[in-house]
Amino acid sequence: MIDGIIKMFAGGGTYMWPILACLLLFLAITADRAYYLFFVVAEDKHALLKGLNQHVMKGDLNGAVRFLSSQKQGPLSRILKAGLLKAHRDDIEVQAALDEASLREVPSFENRIGFLAVVSNGATLLGLLGTIGGMIHCFEAVAHVDPSQKATILAEGISEAMNCTWFGLFTGIPALFAFGILQAKVQHLIDGVNECVVAEMNLVLSSRRLFKTTAEGVEIPAK
Repeated sequence: MIDGIIKMFAGGGTYMWPILACLLLFLAITADRAYYLFFVVAEDKHALLKGLNQHVMKGDLNGAVRFLSSQKQGPLSRILKAGLLKAHRDDIEVQAALDEASLREVPSFENRIGFLAVVSNGATLLGLLGTIGGMIHCFEAVAHVDPSQKATILAEGISEAMNCTWFGLFTGIPALFAFGILQAKVQHLIDGVNECVVAEMNLVLSSRRLFKTTAEGVEIPAK
C-alpha cells in the first residue's frame, strides 16, 4: 500500500507538494490541539463543584481556595479560584473577576483550530487545480504528437490529474472531520466553563444568605 501511495504521489505532478504540506500541517495541528483539549485542559467539573459546595456552604472560603489549589491546575480551576478570591467583595466584582478570568482562559481552547478549515479547503482546491493543470498539459501534449502515441499520453495526463484529485481529497476530508470534532470539543469546554461560573456565583450568593462576610474574607454566621 505504501508503495502504491508513493507511486501515486510521484505521478501526481508538482501540485502534490503543496498538498503534502497541507497534509503535514493538518496532522501537526490536529495532534497538538487534540492533546491539549482532551488531556491538558481536561478537568472534572462535577468534582470541582462538589468540593466547592462543601466548603463554600460552610462559609469556609479559604478552604475552598485551598481545595482548588490542590486540584489539577487547568483553566476551569483558575477561573473558579479567581472568583473565590473576590468572594468577600460585592456581587459585581465577583462577576467581573469570573468574566475576566474566563476571557483570559477560554481563547486558548480555540487556538489554531480555525486553520484546519483553511487547510481542508486549500488541499481540496489544490487538488482541483492540479487536476485542471494535468488536463491542460495532457491535451496540449496530445495536439503535437504522433497519433500512435496519443492514447498513451492521454492516459498519463488523466492519471496525473486523478492522482492530484485523490490526494487533495485524501487530505481535505480528514482535515474537515478533525475540524468538526475539535470544534465540538471546544464548545463542550466552553459550556462547562459557563456552567461552573454560574454555579459558583450561585454558591457565593447562597453562602451570603447564611453567612456575613467580613472585609478580610472571613465569614461568620448571619444573625
